[in-house]
Amino acid sequence: MNESNNAVFLSYASEDAPAAQRICGALRAAGIEVWFDQSELRGGDAWDNSIRKQIKACALFIPIVSKHSRVRAEGYFRLEWKLAVDRSHLMAADKAFLVPVAVDATHEADARVPDRFREVQWSRLPEGETSPAFVERVRRLLSPDPAPDDARATGPTDAGARSAFVSAPVRPPAPPFSGIAVAVVVALMLVALAYLVVDKYRSPKTTAAPPQPAVKSQPAPMSGGNAEPSAALSAAPSPISDRSIAVMPFVDMSEKKDQEYFSDGLSEELIGMLSKVADLRVPASSSSFFFKGKPTSLAEIGKTLRVANVLEGSVRKSGNQLRITAQLTRVDTGYQIWTETYDREFKDIFKVQRDIAASVVKALQLKLAPDAGGAGTVTPSASAYNLFLQGQYFVRMANVADAQKGIEFLKRSLLEEPRYAPAHAELAAAYVFMVTFGTGGSAEIESAEKETESALQYDPTLVAAHIVAAHLALTKFDWASAGTQVDRALMREPNSPLVLFLKGELTRVHGHLDEAIGYYRRAVELNPLEMLPRLHLAFALQADGRIGEARAEANDALAVSPDGVKLNFTLGMLELAQGRTDSARTFVDLESAQWYRLTGQAIVADAQKRTADADAALKQLIDTDANSSAVQIAQVYAMRKDLDAAFQWLDRSYAQHDPGLVFFQTDPLLINLRGDPRYAAMRRKLNL
Repeated sequence: MNESNNAVFLSYASEDAPAAQRICGALRAAGIEVWFDQSELRGGDAWDNSIRKQIKACALFIPIVSKHSRVRAEGYFRLEWKLAVDRSHLMAADKAFLVPVAVDATHEADARVPDRFREVQWSRLPEGETSPAFVERVRRLLSPDPAPDDARATGPTDAGARSAFVSAPVRPPAPPFSGIAVAVVVALMLVALAYLVVDKYRSPKTTAAPPQPAVKSQPAPMSGGNAEPSAALSAAPSPISDRSIAVMPFVDMSEKKDQEYFSDGLSEELIGMLSKVADLRVPASSSSFFFKGKPTSLAEIGKTLRVANVLEGSVRKSGNQLRITAQLTRVDTGYQIWTETYDREFKDIFKVQRDIAASVVKALQLKLAPDAGGAGTVTPSASAYNLFLQGQYFVRMANVADAQKGIEFLKRSLLEEPRYAPAHAELAAAYVFMVTFGTGGSAEIESAEKETESALQYDPTLVAAHIVAAHLALTKFDWASAGTQVDRALMREPNSPLVLFLKGELTRVHGHLDEAIGYYRRAVELNPLEMLPRLHLAFALQADGRIGEARAEANDALAVSPDGVKLNFTLGMLELAQGRTDSARTFVDLESAQWYRLTGQAIVADAQKRTADADAALKQLIDTDANSSAVQIAQVYAMRKDLDAAFQWLDRSYAQHDPGLVFFQTDPLLINLRGDPRYAAMRRKLNL
């Protein structure tokens, strides 16, 4: 064995020897000399001294991480890791040394590795299948003067109880990547806001997921927070486009683990940027964030979200200093396409975001979107932006206490930078949330309108502001204004699932069911793990008389969110439409939201001639939810064919600005009202 000061030490557990052999084989095939003589791995003092000498002299240390290293609490490889970490403490911060490589789906959060390994970017080489990009990175890191960022971007770890010594010829470094301007846009607002104005999407009074009824056509649902999507959601007939990418939530690697708001915000910013790239399919954050903290393989993520590539990363923030790592991986091969590490000050965060997005686009051989920042866009101070990210994080926790906390952060952000449009838009969204879920009223609506106007004043191109403006218009049944705002948003972000969903809602409002179904389907494709687009697609299909298709979509929505509001009610109504009253009763009894459960129970009991039960359910609905569920009460009376009572409650719902009225024309539960003169009068009142 010829030892060199320009060499790589490969550390691995004995169970991972086959993977280590593949890595060494790939390096040898590229002309890199690899020491991998297992006959020398015989133990003893001489062997131990040789290993220590190699770790002390090598240029790079590559630990292999896997499930095998994770389960082994003891092993010689752990001594190797300690020796390498101890040596790294003597090196300059920008010196490349530790290059972790993961050979399976082991996640860095629970890999049982030294913290020092988590400070650098991991490479993933499934079963040791080594990509050309990884070989090239080893070459660059072994070159005399690697690019600074490359020197800190290291590969995944898989622990080893044996060692290999790799020496490589010197090669000139590859030219550094030049930055290309990409627009910085605010992350999409709270996803629930997209739906709460057009449907009663309220938190159920009970939080436990009810058991699911045994119905043959229903797929096995997911259960609990760690459930995975059903196979039905993963399967799709069309091929997965190479021009598709999922941006996973970046991992907070800060010492105190208190920067989740920042790592989440960075991920959403990148989703927003990449969504603007023509011909690039990017699932929404509510789908990619489904896998947050779950030990899911890239193959599973790619299959479920129907993407060919995955962008992962981590954030370590200490004071004003940032270390951000990012890694782009091809799902089907596990090959690392691109990776980078950025050591910057917090004030440079916007440039880092642009550089990451530009690097991903370049790696996928696409063209960047034109600058979409808008003439009125301002760059906030580091302090104002940090407050904005904290406000956004708490608002999107989707509970009243956290939303109120988020509002305070957003107000502080705007005190420091009054012209920052995304903060105005996020604050407007927070006020709408408080009106819908909390104790907010007319004052909060006025505040939301004011903040929306400010957001559009400072940045007329901001999609988040157009979305809030559309919601506020919907509450006033002002379809023209809502349509204008949605069309402007769609022009800016034609692949936004949130905007596509709203476009579907507006076309459905006017009775154009085929168009609505098309928009909903596109929204579902881009956001497969969000329950509500699927549910509303089921509503549109039901209104169009396509009950079987509606049932399939409702089943998939149930698989995504077993305790989702209105899901069991919807399945019950679909069963009732097919004459299966017993099954319908089973479903509505399981509905988590009281107002929908009582509505369904009253309707199904009527269909089964259980008049006393129907009357009791309707009475309870009126007693407890008359001020917020007038449309549901009208639906019960309409299904009973008590038209006078139905129209009385519809008039009341109009006075209350009940969001359920937006689908007056296409609501299958109001079909018995058609033909009555009062039906046409209500259409005119609603500007339909």
